[in-house]
Amino acid sequence: MAKKNKKNKKEEKAKEVKQELPAEEKIAQLKDKHLRLFAEFENFKKRTAKERMDLYKTAGESVLTALLPVLDDFERSIKASKNQEDEGVALIYNKLKSILETKGLKAMEDAVGQELNTDYHEAITNIPAPSDDMKGKIIDVIEKGYFLNEKVIRYAKVVVANS
Repeated sequence: MAKKNKKNKKEEKAKEVKQELPAEEKIAQLKDKHLRLFAEFENFKKRTAKERMDLYKTAGESVLTALLPVLDDFERSIKASKNQEDEGVALIYNKLKSILETKGLKAMEDAVGQELNTDYHEAITNIPAPSDDMKGKIIDVIEKGYFLNEKVIRYAKVVVANS
């Protein structure tokens, strides 16, 4: 009888250990699940904060894009009236340009003589190259390109020399 009691006690202890293991596994699983949810939530917070910042940076993009033709018209007007002493148009143009620059608008640099870069330029037409060294390069800029906070909002429209 003493042997049976010892045997029963050992079996009971083995059963208790078996019952405890699933509980420990459950705890480990819950901890893992908690950590994963926490990490996922942190990633969500970071992603939404980044999206919010991007939205603030480009919130006025549509307004600025709509004003670009006005800026182009001012430039054409100034070029056409260089002979006249009309400084009013130039003053308005400079003021508008400086306001737009404070909002993050930046004109692309003159691309004449550079290789065509499709990240910044849109080829409108091709013409025969005047010389061999100009093949594949930009001959003329039809319409300036613009950046808004380092993002292209209008590609420069260019004429490229045939190769």
